Amino acid sequence: MNSAPTEPAIRLIVALDFADADTALSFARRLDPTRCAVKVGFELFVVAGPDLLSRLHDLGFRVFLDLKFHDIPNTVAAACRAAARTGVWLLNVHASGGLEMMQAAHAAVRETNDTTALLAVTVLTSSDVQTLREIGVNREPVDQVGLLGALAIQEAGLEGLVCSAQEARMLRERLGPAPLLVTPGIRLEPAGGDDQKRVMTPERAIESGASAVVVGRPITRAPDPAAAVDVFVSRLGGAD
Repeated sequence: MNSAPTEPAIRLIVALDFADADTALSFARRLDPTRCAVKVGFELFVVAGPDLLSRLHDLGFRVFLDLKFHDIPNTVAAACRAAARTGVWLLNVHASGGLEMMQAAHAAVRETNDTTALLAVTVLTSSDVQTLREIGVNREPVDQVGLLGALAIQEAGLEGLVCSAQEARMLRERLGPAPLLVTPGIRLEPAGGDDQKRVMTPERAIESGASAVVVGRPITRAPDPAAAVDVFVSRLGGAD
């Protein structure tokens, strides 16, 4: 099959970081699927399983299944094949799993459909130089992102990356316009104040080369989530 399309129709992905399916679905029904996609991560998927993905699709949402697979190549390939069969829009693996693992995962997804884009996680936005030192990586985060990004895109042929918006410009310069760059750690104000250490505003993220941004708490904890989505969409569009 051909590679999945890499140009996102929607720039905002809302992280459904809830503990159960009913809460996640109740929240999702307050949002407009023409204005945002949704992300399902570890906790929610473990609790709710593939049925939740089907129900979100029935509501009209594009879904980013954020499970960050990282294991031996055959195991990751099998997991990615199963995930692609659910029809999710985005799926990801850890680039630190290596070239063979990413190639096997990508082949499995492409054999399954031509609509799921496979992304590689470079360096988590909760990580900084000290975090990398603790696991024996003696590089600055930006250098590690550049190395893993090139491995995932230029060598393994993946459709895109999950990275901090702070590295998006560098990745665009090195990898060109084609890769889908999905960036968490987005806040309306530059200051962090939570477990995200490498953060950026929506406008700067898009100006720096991000294709789509992931936003959790600033929307899920907002008094009016739909209005919060409108603010983010407006500010993302204002960066054009």
